[in-house]
Amino acid sequence: MSTVILASASPRRSELLQQIGVSFTVQPADVDETPGPGEGAEHYVERLARDKALAVSASSPEALVLGSDTSVVLNGVILGKPADRGDAVETLRMLSGATHQVMTAVALAKGSRCESRVVITDVTFRPLSKAEIEAYAASGEPMDKAGSYGIQGLGGIFVSNLRGSYSAVVGLPLLETAALLADAGHPVWESWPNSLESRT
Repeated sequence: MSTVILASASPRRSELLQQIGVSFTVQPADVDETPGPGEGAEHYVERLARDKALAVSASSPEALVLGSDTSVVLNGVILGKPADRGDAVETLRMLSGATHQVMTAVALAKGSRCESRVVITDVTFRPLSKAEIEAYAASGEPMDKAGSYGIQGLGGIFVSNLRGSYSAVVGLPLLETAALLADAGHPVWESWPNSLESRT
C-alpha cells in the first residue's frame, strides 16, 4: 500500500480521513491562495486543491498526496476566513436566513499526475438574532473557518437545511476522497479491521 500524505493542516480534514480508516501523515502545502482575476469559485477551489497536492507530491513522488480546499459562496461571492471578529459578524449577518453554497475540492496527486473532484452543497441558515451572532463570534469558533462558521461545532444550530455532502461542508468529501484513493489502487476498506470482534 502506498504512503498517503494529507497536504493540509486542517484538524477537521485529519479527523474525516481517520473516520474512514486511512493511515496518513500530514504535510501542509505552502501555496498562494489569491484568486485569479475573474476566477470563479468552483475553478478556484479545484485549482487550490490541485496546487496543494502537487506541491507536496513534488517532494514525495511515490506517495499519494491529498489536497483539498473549501469556499463558502453567497450569490457568487467567495466568503473567506474572517479577518477579525467584526468581519465574522458581518459574514454571519449575510448568511442569516439565506441559502449559500459550500464548494469543496479534493485532489489526489502521485508524482506529476493529479485527479480532482468538486462537490457543491447547498446550505440554508435559519434567521439569526443579533445576540446569537455576537455570541458565536465571541466564541472564537468562526475565526479559522471559511464563511465564518463550523457546521460540526456550535454553528451547527444555524443550519435549517442541507442538500449535498455533509462531510464536504466540514472540509473533505468522503465519498469522492475514497473513490480517488480506490482509483489509485488504495481502496480504504482494505485497511479496515477484519471483523467486529477486532474493534473491541
